[in-house]
Amino acid sequence: MTRTAMITGLAGQDGTYLSRLLVSLGYDVVGTVMPGASHRLRPYLPDLRLEELDVRDTAEFGRLVTQYRPDEIYNLAAITQVSEAWAHPDRTHEVNAIAVDGMFDVIRDSVPDARVFQPSTSQIYGTNTPNPQDESTPHDPHNPYAESKSIAHLATVERRERDGLFACVGILYNHESPLRGVEFVTRRITRAAAEIAAGQRDRITLGNLEAARDWGAAGDYVVAMHAVLQHDEPADFTIATGRLRTLRELVDVAFAAAGVDDPWSHVVQDPALLRQIDTPGLSGDPRRIREVLGWEATTTFEEMVAEMVRVDEARIASGIEESSDFLAARNA
Repeated sequence: MTRTAMITGLAGQDGTYLSRLLVSLGYDVVGTVMPGASHRLRPYLPDLRLEELDVRDTAEFGRLVTQYRPDEIYNLAAITQVSEAWAHPDRTHEVNAIAVDGMFDVIRDSVPDARVFQPSTSQIYGTNTPNPQDESTPHDPHNPYAESKSIAHLATVERRERDGLFACVGILYNHESPLRGVEFVTRRITRAAAEIAAGQRDRITLGNLEAARDWGAAGDYVVAMHAVLQHDEPADFTIATGRLRTLRELVDVAFAAAGVDDPWSHVVQDPALLRQIDTPGLSGDPRRIREVLGWEATTTFEEMVAEMVRVDEARIASGIEESSDFLAARNA
């Protein structure tokens, strides 16, 4: 029997990769996007149902759940940029935290057997947490985004324990892909490397080059999301590589992939680009997901960055910003 999956927040990087994965596995997929919002990643989407939904509209979420009766729900709708969260803390709380509690009310009353994946973030651990972190590490968030995700994380655990829902948290560490928006520093770097190689610009301005992250590939991480909901019992898992890499290393790898021999002659540092409060280099311990579900990251940091550069080069050469051919050409 064909299973149905609902993905809220389909318009982003993770929703796009997850929808492609689930369709390839034979699922019927319904995705939601914000009403009236542009969807630049639409060319990458497989054949699926697409609905408009503001996740703060609990009644409309209830209508969709009643209509489609999903077996699995992946709540990827969120405000995810820390800068946007600082600028709009109240809206961030509404979307990332309050809406999640309302969604669980609907799930409990309408589809109590549905399996639910709620993404969390490494930023819930704050600024003074020793490495590595795992599922038992205490939360200590220090920005509005992290605070809202911590609330949703704890609410998911509470609903599992109190209401008996199959509700799971995936603690996602940084993950990237060619579909990442240029507002993110990783994609700014890969795009700049491709443009400098093509002679379209000669420099990029960056902030703290020693900032370190546990970076993985989005394509690997959506496989983990799906695996979490296939387990016999609901549980929480850290989705990470367990290895820190710096922004400086990312620049080196990206420019090398683009064939630029001297990246540092093209980099300008600007202290104004530092975050108001930035978490230190946090690395996750993926031992539980490896031992229980058999998942581990298979794409190396170098492969991930090189793929991002390759697609940015294809964008520049074709004059087309988004095309399904960019991903299909990976193994060509």
